[in-house]
Amino acid sequence: MSLLRRSAAFPLACALMLAAGASGAAGTAPPRIATLIAVGDIASCASGGDEQTAALVSRLPGPIAVLGDIAYDRSTAADFANCFDPSWGPLVPRIRAALGNHEYSSGTAAVAIDRFRLPQDGWYSYSLGAWHVIVLNSNCGQIGGCGRGSPQLRWLQADLAAHQSRCTLAYWHHPRFSSGLHGSNAAYSPFWAILSRAKADIVLQGHDHDYERFAPLRGIRSFVVGTGGKGLRPLLWPRTGSLVRNSSTYGVLRLTLRPTGYDWKFVPVRGSMFHDAGSGSCR
Repeated sequence: MSLLRRSAAFPLACALMLAAGASGAAGTAPPRIATLIAVGDIASCASGGDEQTAALVSRLPGPIAVLGDIAYDRSTAADFANCFDPSWGPLVPRIRAALGNHEYSSGTAAVAIDRFRLPQDGWYSYSLGAWHVIVLNSNCGQIGGCGRGSPQLRWLQADLAAHQSRCTLAYWHHPRFSSGLHGSNAAYSPFWAILSRAKADIVLQGHDHDYERFAPLRGIRSFVVGTGGKGLRPLLWPRTGSLVRNSSTYGVLRLTLRPTGYDWKFVPVRGSMFHDAGSGSCR
């Protein structure tokens, strides 16, 4: 099992959570099936949604892909202490975070980088079951750009070349495709192009405070999961490829990652009825 790359080692308990499923009987190989929980746009002192999602996630096993905008409004130490820790604080050992724009509101994202033990530039990768998982930093202005020749794109190309897994998942904060208020952003086309050429399978993003699932675009199935607790926002006219949209339900996306495919399920907080589920095969 390969653990978090480009940052300090994390506790043994986290490493065990990233293992590919539970161990089988003595002398047998463990199943290479893993669960990943994904959600972004989480904790705000002005919303009770984060308490609901924290209660939900505490009942679901697996590491948590946090898709940025973790502690509103500025992700300062006080925001984490007052708005994040009372609900999501106990979940920190399970979190593999991407950085959002609110993490940079105070300048450097240093508080979040320290809290989640991230590399200073905010991009890294790890293995989860049979899958290769890539975390990118979509705050392009703070990290030397996201375009051709940028340090992050050079790293992404090298990382994909070094880890040619059958199944690949990537996540970052700002969506390339979205029908939400922020909408689609072509600044992340270079990410998409490189991942598409490498036959990546899934991309996860937040930023828009809603849930949306797209049909595969250039071979990649994408989800916006900005339903972590900060106030939800209305959707606009559906973008090309948008299949499922909801802007009234807090919840998380649960991914079951198998050696040659995956299942997804949007799991709502208690008392909500919206669901979305399906399956796909790795390319």
